[in-house]
Amino acid sequence: MTTNFVEYNDSLFRYLDNSPTAFHAVAELRQQLLKAHMTELFEHERWQLDKGKGYFVIRENGALVAFILGSKEDVSNGFRMVASHSDSPCLQLKPRADVHSPPYLQLGVEIYGGPLLNPWFDRDLSLAGRLCCVDATNNLVDYLIDFNRPLLTIPSLAIHFDREANNGRAIDKQKALPPLLAQILSDQLPQFHEILSVQLLKQYPGIKLQTILGFDLFCYDHQKATTLGLNNEFIASGRLDNLLSCHTALQAITEAGTDRNSLFLCTNHEENGSTSTTGANGAFIDAVFSRLAPDPELRQISLRNSFLISIDNAHAVHPNFRDKSDSGHDIILNGGPVIKINANQRYATNSRSASLFKLLAAEAEIPVQEFVMRTDMPCGSTIGPMTAARLGVETIDVGAPTLGMHSIRELTGSNDPYLLYKAISTFFATENIHRRG
Repeated sequence: MTTNFVEYNDSLFRYLDNSPTAFHAVAELRQQLLKAHMTELFEHERWQLDKGKGYFVIRENGALVAFILGSKEDVSNGFRMVASHSDSPCLQLKPRADVHSPPYLQLGVEIYGGPLLNPWFDRDLSLAGRLCCVDATNNLVDYLIDFNRPLLTIPSLAIHFDREANNGRAIDKQKALPPLLAQILSDQLPQFHEILSVQLLKQYPGIKLQTILGFDLFCYDHQKATTLGLNNEFIASGRLDNLLSCHTALQAITEAGTDRNSLFLCTNHEENGSTSTTGANGAFIDAVFSRLAPDPELRQISLRNSFLISIDNAHAVHPNFRDKSDSGHDIILNGGPVIKINANQRYATNSRSASLFKLLAAEAEIPVQEFVMRTDMPCGSTIGPMTAARLGVETIDVGAPTLGMHSIRELTGSNDPYLLYKAISTFFATENIHRRG
């Protein structure tokens, strides 16, 4: 187990900076799992699984399941399961992205998920995602690209033209959000697909020129993850929700050893409902479990002996808006993992799953906090409830305390990622999953 939180945060920063999109986040997970000597599987092939070994499978670039078949356990003993999601709220390019506004070239965007939009203005934005190309043999090939430099910006309208700008001005999403890409200096209008082709060949110089048929491209803030504060007590970065949790699960499962059954589920599309082939409301985890336990009765025994920790960032109390939080549940940065509770099952936590996590935290010697939303405010949700319902597995929702959630840059405590990691590592190491006598 990593014992130095500064070293741990350095690893987290590398993961955040290398993961501008869900596709890149999963690709980075893949590289780290391969380094940990886990074997990659493919859904279109038969699987030969052995006890005492680790495996992983990726679906459509955006979702991943990694698991270890314990050498000292059978599948019927259940799995220590952790779940997170790879996507974050952002701006996604439209299929025909070119917006010509002479003398400028802009890009048309849609809103992915539920981002805070105002922080996207006047930032140094870049562009990354997936290209779908056809090669010389008429086969489809996917490539991940990342311009990885300040490329775009969405200029604000000067206050001289909008004197009410600081008084709650609404954003015209269709009109105000297209980012500025280039200034056209000749009669030759650059086509966006041509720009993508140049970037493709720059990143993959050994390939023959491919025809780009489609893309999933996303704007992101190019500023890197960093610590800040008088004593470096805070972490600021884009996509802390929920790549912080993905990194936590990755570090914990790659250091878990091979004695016990462990599983890490990373899904896509949480920020817009999870209903997709790679989302938590899809059948990906069912498909994997049907191979781990082909016999239906064995599968049910395994799942009822399993326990799932759904990890997704939690709201801390904002010092400027304390009245927005429940007065009896003051969540603070650097206060440790947050157990998330909701009476209407927006979170999957119940008294037993919460108690089990508190026991794990006590063994890890870390503090725990408890969050509920104000009674007069609606509560968000996670992949926890739908995964629990789909699998029939006992579940808890936890996460690192966060300020500015869904902003282009979010804030957590410098100690919080490491404290969460210690809790998950302790969970993967525990012998009696449910603490049954």
